Amino acid sequence: MKAIIVHGGSGRFKQHKIERAKKGVKRAAREGFRILLEGKSALDACETAVKVLEDDPVFNAGTGAVLTIDGRCELDAAIMIGSSYEAGAVGGVERIKNPISLARKVMEETDHVLLVGEGARRFASSIGFEDYNPITEERLQEWKKLRKKLEAGEDVRWKKIRTLIKKHPELLSGTVGCVVLDDTGEIVAGTSTGGVFMKLLGRVGDTPMLGVGTYATPYGGASATGLGEGIMRMVLAKTVTDFIQMGISAQDAAQSAINLLTDRIGTGAGVIAIDRRGNIGYSKNTPDMPVAYIKDGMDEVEVFI
Repeated sequence: MKAIIVHGGSGRFKQHKIERAKKGVKRAAREGFRILLEGKSALDACETAVKVLEDDPVFNAGTGAVLTIDGRCELDAAIMIGSSYEAGAVGGVERIKNPISLARKVMEETDHVLLVGEGARRFASSIGFEDYNPITEERLQEWKKLRKKLEAGEDVRWKKIRTLIKKHPELLSGTVGCVVLDDTGEIVAGTSTGGVFMKLLGRVGDTPMLGVGTYATPYGGASATGLGEGIMRMVLAKTVTDFIQMGISAQDAAQSAINLLTDRIGTGAGVIAIDRRGNIGYSKNTPDMPVAYIKDGMDEVEVFI
């Protein structure tokens, strides 16, 4: 059984971006599934799908990711193999195009799981990643507007992020993720993000933390999205995979985990999942979360928002 599901972040997408987001996740799922049809691994398919999303500026990952309070672009990503529990991740890395590919290199070419900041950037440079500026003009203009509000004393500081997100829920959307099952039964999960707009320099969210934003086991895999601080407190991705291992369906596992998060923490979030039989699951407690999936027996990619 081959199956792939991707998400483009939970939160609220501005109306003019919804169709772009739906097309983006559909393209990513299609490209990832094409890799599976060519007989390549779930790892290759997951990386490919996430790269498609990172390269699409409508999403908050890679090109077009959001900016820190001082106008920098710090990126997080993780990828994990279910059968072996191998994983690689990067946090707060700057000036690279595809952090998901760097996370894979951390897994394959180092003895570590997570590299952050300047160390991650130097590692990228040493293995041939080109210097790349992921900041788009659209994100820069958004940052300038929020910066003016900050300087005027309005409530847009990172320590007031809950208030900011209530006023501007579109700032929360955009993290991307993917879970894949290939014909060998391998499950791989990957997630990539720019974090939350106006975050403090050095802030790392849930995405590169195993079991929190990204997790895969022999039984299932999950990728989360939303306000990372709340997701961290619930260890959301592992909660989903634990439910799957207990025999709960992928859909019920995703929904139950989001229900717990909503009841106990109140954070806006979403999650996608796949189990070892190719069943998919997804859930959110936010207005939007673009999702696309396809598996054996389907003629076309299914897309939801």
